[in-house]
Amino acid sequence: MTSPNPDQLPLPVPSPSSSISTEHKHSITDFTITIPGSKLRPNTSNTTAAEQSRSRWNTLEFRLYMVVFVLVVPMMVWVPIRLSRPSHHNYWNYEYRLSEGWFGYKVDNSDAQYRSFRSNLLPLLILSSIYLISSHLFSRLTTPSPDRRLKFIVGFSTFMIILLHGFSSLKIFLILSLNYYISKLPITGPLKRIWPAVLIVLNIGVLFVNERNDGFRYGELHAALGTLDNWSGLLPRWHISFNITMMRMVSFGIDYLWKEQNTNQEIPTEYRKRVNTSLPSEHYSYINYLAYCLYPPLYIAGPIITFNDFIWQIRNPTTISTKEKISYGVRFLFSILTMESVLHTMYVVAIKDTKAWQGDSPAEMSMIGFWNLVVVWLKLLIPWRFFRLWALSDGLDPPENMIRCVANNYSTLGFWRSWHRSYNLWVVRYIYIPVGGSKNTILATALVFTFVALWHDLSFKLLAWGWLVSLFILPELLARKVFTASKYGQLWYYRHICAVGGVINILLMMSANLVGFVLGLEGMKVLLVELTSTISGWFFMTFASCCLFVAVQVMFEYREEEKRRGIDRRC
Repeated sequence: MTSPNPDQLPLPVPSPSSSISTEHKHSITDFTITIPGSKLRPNTSNTTAAEQSRSRWNTLEFRLYMVVFVLVVPMMVWVPIRLSRPSHHNYWNYEYRLSEGWFGYKVDNSDAQYRSFRSNLLPLLILSSIYLISSHLFSRLTTPSPDRRLKFIVGFSTFMIILLHGFSSLKIFLILSLNYYISKLPITGPLKRIWPAVLIVLNIGVLFVNERNDGFRYGELHAALGTLDNWSGLLPRWHISFNITMMRMVSFGIDYLWKEQNTNQEIPTEYRKRVNTSLPSEHYSYINYLAYCLYPPLYIAGPIITFNDFIWQIRNPTTISTKEKISYGVRFLFSILTMESVLHTMYVVAIKDTKAWQGDSPAEMSMIGFWNLVVVWLKLLIPWRFFRLWALSDGLDPPENMIRCVANNYSTLGFWRSWHRSYNLWVVRYIYIPVGGSKNTILATALVFTFVALWHDLSFKLLAWGWLVSLFILPELLARKVFTASKYGQLWYYRHICAVGGVINILLMMSANLVGFVLGLEGMKVLLVELTSTISGWFFMTFASCCLFVAVQVMFEYREEEKRRGIDRRC
């Protein structure tokens, strides 16, 4: 059977639910962003429909929990604000890291990653506007065609890459071209089984070599080429963000390796089908590959989309309503305002960087760590939502990276499904499942988080973080297999024992992330000593664990509310 003509692909069959109009009633669950395919699947819950329908929000138990929230959450906000006031004895140890902010306040703009985005937000808005206007005019002035759009993307991407990286863009095109031709090698026999691992290792090696050589300078290759280093573009350190491009390179290579003859004439419209359905062979072309790897809205920071999904969406654009785009834009603006409020009132990043916590109590040190994690979550959420909003405005729907608030997680597995979700989907497809998945959980998990650590940063701190996360996942995996809801769910104390497990999970997750992204091993050691060697530390740990128990119970009921509304976000 011959492959269908790329410009004469059959029309998609609409989803049965697409023609059904249902009245939407607002609920607390609307605070969590909606993702495609989050409808509750049959038999996914171990509780009966009657139990799902009973809400606990108005019970005495949950009214007491609400009292705890009303009393404790303001305390959690006030502690870092008090530590950030000029009257605090540690203020002058980190004051030099603060900048002038809004309305006469100082702002803690000391996080280099977010400072880069914050400082370049206006240029990014200009670049995205130029692209969207150009894309709109191109589609209006030419006959609409997927092939023409892909060529436009390649043309604009080339202009953008040169603008961003100057003559270093030649290095990027060289690496992309080499990977393309390696990916297209005819692989057969036993080598085909390990070829995905070969592609991943080769590309990790590229990241390592780029890092060791600081992106390479032409003058180090040959003196005559030194003049090329004089124009390095707006973002000279091109290799810093190349790890995102590396994942696209691997996605193309493995999707091409796994391609199968598509005998189904129906075009996939649902996310999972787009990812898993192979394209006709001619679509794995160099032009399509470049358009995918360098697609302007997603080039700098993602979200990550697979090659199959990208090309299927280009050839059969997803319907994204204006209301959805506006709603997402409002979420983005609210996230920025939240971040600015935190940075103008809580100088926890500067405190952490200067280790200005001398004399602070265990409770105060814990709040420094907690709010640093909130800043980490926001500094990643905001750029990802900006670039996803740009893609949505261009008619492409990449995965949402951050589903739940960082403080709305009690499950280690659920946390990693909701944190950098597009990345999680990538590692599940290309690493976790190929090495055995749930049939080989321990090895698959260890390999995944080793890759995640090395991909983020070739450092011992991140490697320690990856191994800690792998270790901390094991208790939850064991508890899920032994203490199942089908066997024990009817017991009155089952939910409370699960909440205790959730508290342990939260403490383990916070410890791992404080080591990997905030305090490091040294800072975490100081915090643990304060928490475990003093009476005040033990008292605070007991109080904090009780508060976390209440929070987990509320998280349980939040997810039950989602189930009552037919939602299953699987995290």
